[in-house]
Amino acid sequence: MTDSSSRPFIRPAKVILLVLLMLLVYAVALVAWLPAGWVWAQASEHVSLPPGVSVQQVSGPLWNGAARIEVQRKPVRVEWQLTWPDVMTMRQPVAVKLETVSSRVDGDLAFDWPGSVTANLTGRLHIPEFADLIRQSGGALLEGDVILDRLRVAVTDQQLESATGLARWPGGNVSWPMGNRRETAVFPPMQATLTESVDGFLLRISEQGKAEPAAEAGLALDGMMNIRVYKRMVDLAGQSWSSSAQPGDVIFQVQQPLLPGGRP
Repeated sequence: MTDSSSRPFIRPAKVILLVLLMLLVYAVALVAWLPAGWVWAQASEHVSLPPGVSVQQVSGPLWNGAARIEVQRKPVRVEWQLTWPDVMTMRQPVAVKLETVSSRVDGDLAFDWPGSVTANLTGRLHIPEFADLIRQSGGALLEGDVILDRLRVAVTDQQLESATGLARWPGGNVSWPMGNRRETAVFPPMQATLTESVDGFLLRISEQGKAEPAAEAGLALDGMMNIRVYKRMVDLAGQSWSSSAQPGDVIFQVQQPLLPGGRP
C-alpha cells in the first residue's frame, strides 16, 4: 500500500476552492439578475447625459434589459444582452439594439477596464423620420433609407480614439435650403466612408463606385471641423456652375468648432 491510497479525496484546499467558486457564481448571478430599473435609480444621479437625451423607463434584469429613452424628443428603445466577462482582459461584452419607429441599429459593445469602450454597429436609418431635426440644422434631406454597413468607434477616457465606417444610400430625391426656399434634385446612389487621417478623421461622400469625393468633412483632434464641397456635387445635382470650373475644384469651404475645445 502506498501513502497516496490513504489520502482523502476531499482535502481542505479543495473545499476552500469549491466554496470560493460557489461564492463567485452566486455573486455574478446576483448582480446579473438585479432589476435594471433599480440599478438605474441608484446610478442616475451620478450619470451625466448629453443635452436632449433623457431616460424615460428601464425594465428587465441587468443581464438582459431594455430602456425607453428620448433623443431630441424622439422615442428610442434600447435593448441589451450581457455575456460572460473576460476576466483575463478585464473586458465586458454587451450586445445592443436600438430601435425607433422606422430605424434600427444593432451591434456589440466592449467595455475595457479602466475606461475604454469599443462599438461595432450596423443598421438602417430611415432619413424622413428625422426630417424636422435635419431642417432645423439646415442640412440636406434625403428620401428613403441609409444603410449603415459598418461603424467602429473606440473611446478612451471620454476621448474619441478611432472611428471607421461605411454607409450607403440607394439614390433618389434630395432637397436642401436655398435662401427662403428649398431646391430639389435627383441624385444617383451615394456612399459615405469614415476613415482616420493624420490629424483626426475624414468623412468622404462620393458616388457609389467612384473614388473621387463630392464632399468631405475633416474632424481634427482639437474639435475643429473643415467642410469642403466640390464642383462634382453640383454636377451630380444637375445644377449650373461656371464652365471654367473642374469637377475636383472646391466651390465651398467652411471651418467651425464641432467639439468642446475647438478654436476657430
